[in-house]
Amino acid sequence: MLIILCGLIVLMILGAFVALEAASLLSSAVLLGIIGFSLTAIFLILQAPDLAIVQIVVETLSLVIFITAILKTTSEDATVRARARVPFLVIAGVFVVLFMLAMYWALGSMPPFGQPSLRMAGPYLTPEALPRTTGAANFVTAVVLDFRGYDTLGEAAVLFTAVMGVLAVLRKIGRKH
Repeated sequence: MLIILCGLIVLMILGAFVALEAASLLSSAVLLGIIGFSLTAIFLILQAPDLAIVQIVVETLSLVIFITAILKTTSEDATVRARARVPFLVIAGVFVVLFMLAMYWALGSMPPFGQPSLRMAGPYLTPEALPRTTGAANFVTAVVLDFRGYDTLGEAAVLFTAVMGVLAVLRKIGRKH
């Protein structure tokens, strides 16, 4: 599983570099989509389906907005490209190596996968204390609605905002031709 995660992270980093250097804006938008969908796969591997659902919806809607905007304007990058590519690549390479070393150090100090790193929630989520603490009989409902209520509200707000953004970009009524 760690090899798959590392492969997806490397794919995301390479996709970001290629998206920065691509001359076609449409290619850059597709590469950004690959980065986002790789993050969705990482969330699924790490058993976080709620985050994966939000990520795939937002990523799909963002990709539709980007492609629509690019097709309605120009598909080529009109900015002036600097000739200092080698220093940029060296600095980026050093950053990636330092980042991977920091991640190796940080992930090496974590407990094994599936083992809790914080034991603060244990007393609150026992079968005896759960109905008394939250009033809910279901563990998932207790965590999502009581302990993570603001997080769930934020995820719903992100989904709503993304849908409203797509509707605003793709609307037909009120456009001046």
